[in-house]
Amino acid sequence: EVQLVESGGDLVQPGGSLRLTCAASGFTFSNYAMNWVRQAPGKGLEWVSGITAVGVDYYADSVRGRSTISRDNAKNTVYLQLNDLKTEDTAMYYCAKDQTNWVEVGSITFPNRGQGTQVTVSS
Repeated sequence: EVQLVESGGDLVQPGGSLRLTCAASGFTFSNYAMNWVRQAPGKGLEWVSGITAVGVDYYADSVRGRSTISRDNAKNTVYLQLNDLKTEDTAMYYCAKDQTNWVEVGSITFPNRGQGTQVTVSS
């Protein structure tokens, strides 16, 4: 059974940083691309970032230059470093397993997604 457990969300001030972590289990992690998506209050899901099975990374325009996705295949873990956080980054952030080893930029349709970790950016 695929399990994805996110952590690292918090309440931070604008300009702050957070590192989100997703621990994966139940599948061969190194064979699949991984993604982060988010949902802000009252809005739909938004693709944030993705990383291919071999580590090529992609970002939404809204976070490009302020975020870094990475993965540790030995630990079955994917990370999302968020810097210079803005109030509009406030959302529930979800880790999502792709169905292939490559990233479909912008996709929000993932059969396997974690329970999420809340990021709130407020002064």
